[in-house]
Amino acid sequence: MQSLQRDFGGDPASLNGQSILVTGASGSFGTAFIRAVLKGSSVRRIVVFSRDELKQYEMESSFRRQPDDLKRLRFFLGDVRDRERLEMAMSGVDTVIHAAALKHVPAAEYNPFECIHTNVLGAENVVRSAIRVGVQKVIAISTDKASAPINLYGASKLASDKIFIAANNLSGTNGCRFSVVRYGNVMGSRGSVVPFFRRLIDEGVERLPITDPRMTRFWITIDQGVSFVLSCLPLMAGGELFVPKIPSIKITDLAEAMQPGSPHEVTGIRPGEKLHETMITEADARTTIELEDRYVVCPPEFDFAPAKKFQWSGRKPVRESFRYSSDENEERLSVEDIRKWLARL
Repeated sequence: MQSLQRDFGGDPASLNGQSILVTGASGSFGTAFIRAVLKGSSVRRIVVFSRDELKQYEMESSFRRQPDDLKRLRFFLGDVRDRERLEMAMSGVDTVIHAAALKHVPAAEYNPFECIHTNVLGAENVVRSAIRVGVQKVIAISTDKASAPINLYGASKLASDKIFIAANNLSGTNGCRFSVVRYGNVMGSRGSVVPFFRRLIDEGVERLPITDPRMTRFWITIDQGVSFVLSCLPLMAGGELFVPKIPSIKITDLAEAMQPGSPHEVTGIRPGEKLHETMITEADARTTIELEDRYVVCPPEFDFAPAKKFQWSGRKPVRESFRYSSDENEERLSVEDIRKWLARL
C-alpha cells in the first residue's frame, strides 16, 4: 500500500526560471508533466514540441482560461526526425524532456522502419541538437520493454537508452548532461489496458480477454511518473538510468478489479509480448545501486569505491544476482489495492 502513496518527491520548483522543451509533449505524459510544472514552478517558458496539430490545438484550448500559464507555452509543430526543426525549437532551452516515441508493439513490428526512424534516429537528433545549441540537461523517458527486449519497440528503446548514456562522452566535461528514466506501464494512459478494458465493459462484454493468466506487469500512475522524472533532474550527473520502485500486478487481478466475478477469455500471448517485464537485468546489477525509493544503473565507468559522482545518502550496491522483474517484485497490489488506485484515475 505504501506504493499507492509514493510521489518520489519531485519538485517542479527545481525548474524555476528555466526554459524547457518537451518532445512528444501532447501525449499523456507530456501533458501531465507540463501541467505539473506550470502549477508548481515559475518556469520561464515551456516549448511544446510534437507533430500532432490536433492535440496541440486541444492543449492550447484547455489553457485559454489560464492566460498566465498560456503565456509561458510555445507550441512547436515538429518531428524528432527533423534535426533542423529540433535545433530551432531548442534555441535558448535549458532542459529537455524527451518523451516522443512510437510505442505500439504490433505497429512497430509491422512498420519497423518508422519505429527506427523515430525511436533511434530521433534520439540521435535530440542528442546532436542539444549539444549543438547548448542545452544543459536532457532526460529521456524509456520503458520496461527496453530491458532484455524481445520486440522491435523494446529494442529500439534500448538503442535509444544507449545513445543517451553514451552522449555524455560527446558533450565534454562541462557540456550537456544526459540521463534516462525507465518505468513500467502507466495506468490509464492512452493505449494502456485500463481504457481498453473499460471500453469493453461499457460495450457489455461479459468476458475480458486475458493473454495469459500468469502475466504480470509493473504499474505506475501518470502523476507518479511525472514526480519521478522531476525528482531525477536534480540528482543526475550524466549517464544514469533511473528506475523507480513501483508495484506489480497480475493482469487477472486487474480484470477482477474492473469486472468482479466475471470469467476471462484466454487469448494467448501475442507476438513480441512478454509474460513478465524486467526493468533491471542481472547483467546490469554490477553497476546498480539502491536508494530508498529507486534503483540507479550507473554509467559503465562508475567506481563503487570513491563514488565521487554519487553522494546520495542511503545508497548501496545491489547483489550480483539481482534482477528487478514484475514477477519477482516484492511489492504487489491486491485486487482491492487496484480498485483504490483505479478510483484515483
